[in-house]
Amino acid sequence: MIRCMIVDDEPIAHQILEQYILQTGGLTLVAKSRNAMEAFARLGQLEIDLLFLDIEMPLMNGIAFLKSLANPPKVIFTTAYAEHALEGFELNAVDYLLKPFSYERFAKAVAKVPATAAQPAENGEDFLAIREKDAWLRIPYADILYIEGAKDYMKVYTPTRSYLARFTMKKLEETLPRQLFVRTHKSYIAALRHIRLVKAENLLLTGDVSVPLSPVYKEAVMKAFKGH
Repeated sequence: MIRCMIVDDEPIAHQILEQYILQTGGLTLVAKSRNAMEAFARLGQLEIDLLFLDIEMPLMNGIAFLKSLANPPKVIFTTAYAEHALEGFELNAVDYLLKPFSYERFAKAVAKVPATAAQPAENGEDFLAIREKDAWLRIPYADILYIEGAKDYMKVYTPTRSYLARFTMKKLEETLPRQLFVRTHKSYIAALRHIRLVKAENLLLTGDVSVPLSPVYKEAVMKAFKGH
């Protein structure tokens, strides 16, 4: 998936771009920012492949923002001002979308993004990506204590807070690396690195957190715990 961020001070632009991104296979919206300062902070926290970048914004315009980045992601400018087009292309922008633009024009621009931008890191993913409200969030595997099934959602617990993620237990088992996580119960998955004690009917995790241990999964849990 090509990980995208929207940087634009206009709420309507966020709405349109988010809808276009959701309609387009191979794109995932990771973050949204209203100005360059917010975007700069997000780029320091998240891995972004593609920016949908407005030019006329408060605090710092999109051209200056892009010039300030040492290793910028791919950029598609989205602006109401045609006079910046040449400068945008001189900065190696993938494309320059003049507002208002159609989905067809958006799709043509996205098709120009090099496929290499969507390739995962050589050492594989080290996070769980979940959708929270109107953005995507990465939870590092190292931060996850355990996961609990809750009807149509999964509750992902870290030492500081919990997150709701729309996964089935089966899908989550397929997604999480087996060398890092183990199923302990029909409704629970625990992080092996955080298991401190295995008891008859429950596990004790970091921070004295207890999760249930079902007889069905006990053998697999013990094998993973001893070998980890």
